[in-house]
Amino acid sequence: MSTPLVAAGEVRWPRSEPVGLTPGPEQSALRESLRALLAKHGDITQVREASSAERGFSASLWRALVDDMSVTALAAPEDRGGLGYGVAELATILEECGRALVCEPVYSSAVLGVQALLLTRAGDDLLAGVLAGDLLATVSALDVTTDDLRAARTSAGWVVDGTVTHLTCGRTADVIVASADCPDGRRLFALRPGQDCVRTERTVLDPTRRQADVTLRGAAAVALTEPEETAAAATRLRDLATLALACENTGIVDMLLEMTVAYTSTRRQFDRAIGSFQAIKHRLADLLVLLERARSASRYAAAAFAEDPDAARLAVAVAGAVCTDAAVHAAAEAVQLHGGIGFTWEHPAHSYFRRAMGNEAAQGGSRTHRSTIAALVGL
Repeated sequence: MSTPLVAAGEVRWPRSEPVGLTPGPEQSALRESLRALLAKHGDITQVREASSAERGFSASLWRALVDDMSVTALAAPEDRGGLGYGVAELATILEECGRALVCEPVYSSAVLGVQALLLTRAGDDLLAGVLAGDLLATVSALDVTTDDLRAARTSAGWVVDGTVTHLTCGRTADVIVASADCPDGRRLFALRPGQDCVRTERTVLDPTRRQADVTLRGAAAVALTEPEETAAAATRLRDLATLALACENTGIVDMLLEMTVAYTSTRRQFDRAIGSFQAIKHRLADLLVLLERARSASRYAAAAFAEDPDAARLAVAVAGAVCTDAAVHAAAEAVQLHGGIGFTWEHPAHSYFRRAMGNEAAQGGSRTHRSTIAALVGL
């Protein structure tokens, strides 16, 4: 499951520079429309309220994201029921979701779930429900440490037993994509949990992105890969997860910088806005540099992944490292530069800090990504 698509020192480079590095008019319009929609549905107070609800998100906002913004269908091919756009558009969506700290299942269902179900046409019935927003999908870490599952083929099809841990949106997911051991090897499956499953919610650092452990008993399943395809498919989905959170982290840095600049421009000491002090200016300038680095890394990785996912592994790992560091540092700086109010749990900066730390835990810190970079370039 952890076998890379390329061996050390054998990085596959794109044949040419990936297209779409600069957002075009369609992406800019998409960004503006989504930002307006998210602003209409409330601020961080509404996000916190929605994340504490039974399902962990706002049903009305999720419906608006599906119906008005087509977040689920955006990057699916037209012949599979989608709109035929690509990863660059998904990156725009994820940046804005990071800015607004969206707790709706855009990352888990609209991005990872849809792309996993596109691996084969065997799961098209499930795919149709996920594209319509009627079914919620999620994808496990696709690792033997989290996917303790065994699959068996019966006359009625595949059934799976076992436990999946650390599953994002695991409490509410209708479709779970995970890896399971089979008599002939390991495969990826799309699972329907069923009434006999047991869902145990985990205590997590980021309450806006909840996790659960799910124990399955005879769950109906659709095989998404053959054993010889599983390692490559799992690697590609894990790279997509890293890229998705890199884009989300870029949006987090953008919002934290905007929030901090606004505060330091109005907070006054010694009859001056504290933002006019040189020490504060330097720290804000450093945050702007981090934001631009994160944007460059995540957008390049998105463009490279859209052109050739297998050749984009290095770009994705770089984005993972750069954007993780940027988000964690920006969150810490935002807390400090807001002074006494910034250290209260009620301040929005703490929710962004928790999301940044949660993203780091989900896909590994910058050290993990730099280890991947070293392996890819043969160091």
